[in-house]
Formats: sequence, structure tokens, C-alpha cells
Amino acid sequence: MSAPLISDRVSTASLRVRYAETDKMGVVYYANYLVWFEVGRCEWFRTTGLSYRQLEVEGTILPVIEAHCEYRRPVRYDEDVEIRTGATLLSPIRLRFDYEVVLPGAAVPSAAGWTVHAAIDREGRPRRLPPVVRSLFP
Repeated sequence: MSAPLISDRVSTASLRVRYAETDKMGVVYYANYLVWFEVGRCEWFRTTGLSYRQLEVEGTILPVIEAHCEYRRPVRYDEDVEIRTGATLLSPIRLRFDYEVVLPGAAVPSAAGWTVHAAIDREGRPRRLPPVVRSLFP
């Protein structure tokens, strides 16, 4: 595969910040954005008619092999946020998800980032993504 294939599908997951997700300064603790990224990518799969659980049951596991997040504006307890997620097929075994954490009505995302995942089998060996996943990319 020479060029990454970008899916035109973007999912949106909504949540309200829980007190346990904030730090002593009253803002969302930085590591929780990675948890929210997981929420976003699971929702992205659901919008395709698949679920991450289904992929695991069928023998494909997608561990995170790279992660990046830029924090642009603090998010605080009880604020509503949207996690917008898109996906790119990087190779027959690697996927990238891009995320934006957005406060409703805000012009600029509060955070943006990405994760890269490698498809492996239950024994931890690299494997090709299932055809049903590869078919989600034009």
C-alpha cells in the first residue's frame, strides 16, 4: 500500500465531564483525554456497524502503538464535550484515528490528537486487518 486511505466517516461521541476526571486545579486531567479517545474510536466503529468487541471475538486486537495529544483549552467539571473521530488506513495492519475534543459551540477544539493501532492476533503476532475493516476505506 503506498498512500494512506482516509475514511470519509466522522463519528461524534458526547459526554459530560465527571468530577473524578478532573485534577486539583478543576480541569480535566491530561491522561483522561486518552480515555476519551478510546470512547471516540469505539463510537467510530459502532457507526460502521462493527464493534471493537466483535473484532476481538473474531481474533483481531488493536493495541495503541503511538499516541499524541495537544491541549489547547482547559475543560472543566460538568462541561459537555464532543469527541469527533476520523480514521485513516495506514497499511494492511495499521490504523490511525484522529480526534478533536470540542465544547459545543466552540470554534476551536479544546484538544486534538491521534493514535495509531497495529492489528495483532491473540498471541500478539501482527496480522492483516480483517476485510470488513479494510472495506471501510475507499
